[in-house]
Amino acid sequence: MNILGISAFYHDSAVALVVDGEVVVATQEERFTRKKHDASFPIHSIKFCLDTASLTLDRVDYIVFYEKPLLKFERLLETYVAFAPVGFSSFRRAIPAWVREKLFLPNIMRKHLKSIPSNYNKPFVYLGHHESHAASAFFPSPFKKAAILTIDGVGEWTTTSIAKGENNKVEMLCEQKFPHSLGLLYSAFTYYTGFRVNSGEYKLMGLAPYGEAKYTHLIEDRLIHIRKDGSFWMNMKYFNYCQGLTMTNQRFHDLMGHPPRKMESEITPFYMDIAASIQKVTEKIVLRMALHAHEITGLDSLCLAGGVALNCVSNGKVLRKGPFKNIWIQPAAGDAGGALGAAQFVWHQLLGNERTSTKLDHQKGSYLGPKYSDDAIKAFLDSMGATFTVATDETDLCKKVAQYMADQKVVGWFQGRMEFGPRALGARSILGDARSLDMQKTMNLKIKFRESFRPFAPSVLREKAHENFEIESDQESPYMLVVTDIKGTKKIGNNEALKNASGMDKLHIKRSKLQAITHVDYSARVQTVDPDRNPLYYKLISEFEHLTACPVIINTSFNVRGEPIVCTPEEAYRVFINTDMDVLAMGNCILRKEAQSNLDNTDREAHLAQFSLD
Repeated sequence: MNILGISAFYHDSAVALVVDGEVVVATQEERFTRKKHDASFPIHSIKFCLDTASLTLDRVDYIVFYEKPLLKFERLLETYVAFAPVGFSSFRRAIPAWVREKLFLPNIMRKHLKSIPSNYNKPFVYLGHHESHAASAFFPSPFKKAAILTIDGVGEWTTTSIAKGENNKVEMLCEQKFPHSLGLLYSAFTYYTGFRVNSGEYKLMGLAPYGEAKYTHLIEDRLIHIRKDGSFWMNMKYFNYCQGLTMTNQRFHDLMGHPPRKMESEITPFYMDIAASIQKVTEKIVLRMALHAHEITGLDSLCLAGGVALNCVSNGKVLRKGPFKNIWIQPAAGDAGGALGAAQFVWHQLLGNERTSTKLDHQKGSYLGPKYSDDAIKAFLDSMGATFTVATDETDLCKKVAQYMADQKVVGWFQGRMEFGPRALGARSILGDARSLDMQKTMNLKIKFRESFRPFAPSVLREKAHENFEIESDQESPYMLVVTDIKGTKKIGNNEALKNASGMDKLHIKRSKLQAITHVDYSARVQTVDPDRNPLYYKLISEFEHLTACPVIINTSFNVRGEPIVCTPEEAYRVFINTDMDVLAMGNCILRKEAQSNLDNTDREAHLAQFSLD
């Protein structure tokens, strides 16, 4: 039984293939088109998934779309009618795209699928947006039963839902509807602080610790009313997303006392305080929602999905202060994960197939994407005239790369199957020494080409996590979706110095023995690494610990600002060549920057053009 799940047309289009209940492959369209958050129909991803499983389209039993476009169109029309005649400009822009791409979805999908040999002649299946999110949260989880909380911008009408998962069923229990949306509230502040909506929310979260939550009362008094159960009412006279082309309006800006920050302009203390304030309000709402989910389900485990589930600071608060003993968060929590949830919903709930019990979750470490053999990597490097050495085995590879990190080198790490979701988890990662005082600045400015305030995440051996971070010895965080404090024994310096510092001055204060991964509030977005999910990455960190007595390294995504994570050897090589990265470990091949003197930039680009994604 072959089931293909698809999400498309809004952001982060993706495809997941489930074969006899097992997630065989899942990937995002941006990995192939190189358009970050690509929303187009994921034809490249479909072809890749079928090729990986050696399937033709006629052997697919079900194609499942992750939401119901007609209901979404209903919401769009009702919203515009409610605000008419205001919003006509937005309406005029949106309707042609709907008619062309979304309203007649079966015809659109069949048209795209004609580019694939063989035919799919069966009907399509459509699920509710939050049904797909809930399924993506529960079915891959390790729990036999759990409460499910999904929070995002909006699906068809729903913006938040609470469900109950048990065995092979998901039961939707309650929901909150548009326009009252925590995801859209957070995105409104993302827009107001000068970051791009649907991609800059994590920047807002990273900026929050630099400010003080001075405006929480203003937000709660004028913009939003929060109820005890976590549901809320938004005062829509301050927001513009229902009827306009921006998230906030002049009334919002007058209330705050400042205009929206312009993109790329200086970030002043005011916008830092705004970030801190909305983050605190978000955490309050999510925690109340979690408490209510526990109250109405009576269950001790919680599953999370939806774009707001990528707010790992609020996830950490739920884990520490909430009523649940166990929490599992879908690694591709946004719309991409809806493709996976849709396919699994059909297998388990519609077809009635039981879930199997495993020691771990069913997400396979989220290593579900493309991979390249050592021979393919070597052939590419040879075609580029690159200079490299070949490791004799995995132990040799890990020892050499660990030594480079211990010598303060920045390492590109390209190994195995690519991650599904927004986080690099040790397959397409840039790595470094977490103890370094300068590594955060070096990576941000010379490798990632991004804002200097952005924090980096640590990867730590699972069994050593509790020695370095405020996490229980039996807890894990394999998908880098929970923020916790570093251990008190790892803090250094005067805590008062950080308290008394303001804004970006906090960044320059020595605060931790793990300085490169410790945010200015002593927190870190932790990834625990175990030998079951990623044995090679585990071995690398173990070798680093052997050299340095430190089981923690920096792990950030292998990309530069504005681009998706690298997918292919040629993309990894391009980033390596065109940044200040010192070492590239790709398969069993190890390249040092100082040895790459064979080609000038013109020659390199000419060679790379031969390896276009088309």
